[in-house]
Amino acid sequence: MAKVQKLVIASNNAGKLREFQRMLSPLGIEVLTQAQLGISEAEEPHCTFVENALAKARHVSRESGLPALADDSGICVEALGGAPGVISARYAGDDPKSDQRNNEKLLEVMQGVTDRRAHYYCVLVLVRHADDPQPLIAEGEWHGEIAHEARGDGGFGYDPYFWLPQFGQTAAQLSHEQKAQLSHRALALQILLEKLGRHSIPPE
Repeated sequence: MAKVQKLVIASNNAGKLREFQRMLSPLGIEVLTQAQLGISEAEEPHCTFVENALAKARHVSRESGLPALADDSGICVEALGGAPGVISARYAGDDPKSDQRNNEKLLEVMQGVTDRRAHYYCVLVLVRHADDPQPLIAEGEWHGEIAHEARGDGGFGYDPYFWLPQFGQTAAQLSHEQKAQLSHRALALQILLEKLGRHSIPPE
């Protein structure tokens, strides 16, 4: 069974890239980014996380000729019917995309809402080649609540407002080590790595 030696991450999100590099580097996996290879971002027209992740992975694998790992993730608020969901990164619009603007919009929409339950969701899709008929798919959820005010300066996205009652902290207040064990992305990656152990990816 061939060991995965190199992957292209289908993302230009700096926060996500840092998390993937921290998690994959200790395994001896070289992590390249689509920006390093001059690959453009794929369209994400779909209404589900898994379809968007698959589209991104196939696009990057086709352009690079390498195995590609794509993530599609977001925050889903119970009282909002799962919104922002797949548009979490552009909840407040694309001009420009901004974590601050997204958080401000979420707080505005949540004014007067007593049910603050929410969860981060992540789906990871790994394709061995662009036309891989059996992509490896893994998902993870991280449950918490939407806080009324920001706390902490770590993380990215909605982390300063993602309150974890069991810790008495937001995701932005956790250490990298804690997030590497608890986050939706970490949980999905653990599942993906287990699946990798049962599947062969051709070496370069």
